[in-house]
Amino acid sequence: MKWYLHVLKNYATFQGRATRKEYWMFVLFNFIISCVLSAIEFMTEKPTFLFTIYAAAVLIPSLAVTARRLHDTGKSGWWQLISIIPIIGGIWLLILLCLGSEEQVNRFDVPNKVA
Repeated sequence: MKWYLHVLKNYATFQGRATRKEYWMFVLFNFIISCVLSAIEFMTEKPTFLFTIYAAAVLIPSLAVTARRLHDTGKSGWWQLISIIPIIGGIWLLILLCLGSEEQVNRFDVPNKVA
């Protein structure tokens, strides 16, 4: 949970680097919260109000942590736009997000120490 909160504290920080653990823990908690909200809305037969509010609230942190994750692999945050390309773009972005960190200092920042 600390990784999820860490990303939310860095709400709109697009500079720096994010480790694989930080990124994927944020994705995991984001997925769990989204599933819970969707289940609540399904059981109460209400419109998707809660999920929509939550999705809007985490949109910018999601973009920011993805950009920082790409920075950690040595790529620009603008590589997120590759997901616009149907099928292949999403697969390529997933591959980039799964790559290991650059151990040396790159043009974005110094490597993060995994805690």
